[in-house]
Amino acid sequence: MRIIFMGTPDFAVASLEALLDAGEEVVAVVTVADKPAGRGQKLQESAIKKYALSKNIPVLQPVRLKDADFLKELKSFKADLQVVVAFRMLPEVVWNMPPKGTINLHASLLPQYRGAAPINHAVINGEKESGVTTFKLQHAIDTGNILFRERVAIADHDTAGDLHDKLMYTGAKLLVKTVQAIKANMFEEISQEVDAENSVLKEAPKIFKDDCKILWNKSVDDVYNQIRGLSPYPTAFTDFQGKILKIFTCTREKITVDRHPGEFVSDGKQYLKFATKDGYIAVGEIQLEGKKKMKIDEFLRGIRL
Repeated sequence: MRIIFMGTPDFAVASLEALLDAGEEVVAVVTVADKPAGRGQKLQESAIKKYALSKNIPVLQPVRLKDADFLKELKSFKADLQVVVAFRMLPEVVWNMPPKGTINLHASLLPQYRGAAPINHAVINGEKESGVTTFKLQHAIDTGNILFRERVAIADHDTAGDLHDKLMYTGAKLLVKTVQAIKANMFEEISQEVDAENSVLKEAPKIFKDDCKILWNKSVDDVYNQIRGLSPYPTAFTDFQGKILKIFTCTREKITVDRHPGEFVSDGKQYLKFATKDGYIAVGEIQLEGKKKMKIDEFLRGIRL
């Protein structure tokens, strides 16, 4: 079965690697165009492009997915199936091209957490489990018929980065299972509509800078989950002595507080804690604006509070 793979970040690399290790025939990879990044604004290749080139797989990098030349080239590979992992929304002319259609691997238990940031939002909302879903693409984003799902537990201390890695490897295995099931015609499609009608759906929209600012008047649990859910990227932050302080890790103390939300206490050596509505957040790994990321004891040695 001839497969075209579409993806961009590291999350997608694990899936492509798993397909190749399983002996599947990936005839081409579609990814984003190279983008300037860093101080030198040098063109950076996507993670999936680097990996595909290392395996001598042809790479397509369209700027517009409806471009006639791109569509002609895509069609020339005569793919039976297209696989999408962390890419972008496809027009119907693309997802409807191969005879077996296009499948997507999504980092949530659909229909929950449809959208661009399912991993972050699951942790921010304090979920105890998440998972991965493979489904057939159709017009509305993340709404196609489900093929397979796999659950993954979220530990109380897991960050979005930890959950990302769990889902990345679980998803890669599930994708191989899905492709092999399609090849053998041993699968059934399950509509998302029944679940969607009978439950309150939680969305996973794109995260913006305003979503990352910590509101210390919230509960200690909400702030703790926000910090975990935005770590390591895009990272929760607060204003601290006139600068932006990013917080990557923390612990929580659910106790009666005698300070206003956002006020901090510290021994100047080992701990720095911020008051919330009903407890304290003790920061662990942080980064002050203009400085490198560091542990709290190292940070406190070099700053006057």
